[in-house]
Amino acid sequence: MTLKRFFPLIALSLLIIVIVPSLVFGAVLPTIVPCDGTNINGGKECTVCDIATVAQNVLNTGIYVAVFLSAILFAWAGWLYLTNVANPGQIDRAKTIFGNVLIGLLIILAAWIVIDTLMRTLVNPDAQLGPWNEICKR
Repeated sequence: MTLKRFFPLIALSLLIIVIVPSLVFGAVLPTIVPCDGTNINGGKECTVCDIATVAQNVLNTGIYVAVFLSAILFAWAGWLYLTNVANPGQIDRAKTIFGNVLIGLLIILAAWIVIDTLMRTLVNPDAQLGPWNEICKR
């Protein structure tokens, strides 16, 4: 096989070797569930207030993953654009990838703003700033 066929396999292998342990050990993503459901050995018992915290953590994790994946796709589209100067079909493909990733990222961020504003209004209508998931910390 040629190097051109091995490159995606090598890149995927390096990505898995570097990224997966960081995700597993929680170095990149936040802890989604703040309680363990028990009171044994210093564990934190789950309450109703933890539902809002879990919702906020899921939203934040989704945003982290979306931004990470869009950065990878922007880099891939840039690579296609720069390496295929003589091939107009690949340049059009790179421009399409750029556009699709940008539209998708804008939709995800707009959805996050809508959900955050809606939850802030429903949970604590008097507060203008601050996280909406801190309803039980007052």
